[in-house]
Amino acid sequence: MKFLRYGPTGAEKPGMLDANGTLRDLSAYMTDLSGDSLNPQNLASLAELEVANLPEVTGTPRIGPCVGGVGKFLAIGLNYADHAAESGMDLPQEPIVFSKATSCIIGPNDDVEIPRGSKSTDWEVELGFVIGKTAKYVTEAEALEYVAGYCVINDISERDFQIRRSGQWIKGKSADTFGPIGPWLVTPDEVGDPQDLALYLDVNGQRRQDGTTRTMHFTVAQIIAHLSQFMSLHPGDVIATGTPPGVGMGMKPPVYLKPGDVMELGVAGLGVQRQQVRAAG
Repeated sequence: MKFLRYGPTGAEKPGMLDANGTLRDLSAYMTDLSGDSLNPQNLASLAELEVANLPEVTGTPRIGPCVGGVGKFLAIGLNYADHAAESGMDLPQEPIVFSKATSCIIGPNDDVEIPRGSKSTDWEVELGFVIGKTAKYVTEAEALEYVAGYCVINDISERDFQIRRSGQWIKGKSADTFGPIGPWLVTPDEVGDPQDLALYLDVNGQRRQDGTTRTMHFTVAQIIAHLSQFMSLHPGDVIATGTPPGVGMGMKPPVYLKPGDVMELGVAGLGVQRQQVRAAG
């Protein structure tokens, strides 16, 4: 199943796509795609609905982030061998974990702002997943049972803030609009093996990233098991799993985003994002 949220910023409604790709309203069955409503059993029960009888959403509403009320927005760094190589860094022995401020989350097609003082705003297509039930001290074997669904994430990054402005990576990862999520939250039964998904990113129609989750250093299951040893993961927490090669920082010479640029990115089966870049006000 493909779930999504639609409507104005801060007033999104829950919806799902039917077999023909028509957007259907789920407001009669849940207030939002957030918190305990994301329990995999709850989402599975919606499969029993007569989807064709749900109200059809007409027009072209804005698509919001595919999950609301995010408590934690975590990400894994240097998780693709070829991306680590282009960054000139060794693969880590354990997952590199950092946070993105939840205030950076936007819809998949909302504009992206280059923050004031930015020298090097970069792109990163990533497979994301959303936690559906509380995970604490879980094993790798059971880890995927805690996933509500998968989604596309653009882990936009300001490299100067991230690398040269001291402290943790969060400085370069958390500017407003640096976390487009969606368009869809796709349930695990429809995704299949999360370690066999193609992903790509174009800038102004030119292919920059072209990879596959088969080359992830740490799998989704390993990431969940690892994180759950250090903190409880709660329903609605979002985790980005790293990016393949082709980021602007890795080009020679480096190439970064500028106002007017357009990014298009996607992960197989999870939909496509499209963002126009503008300068922060």
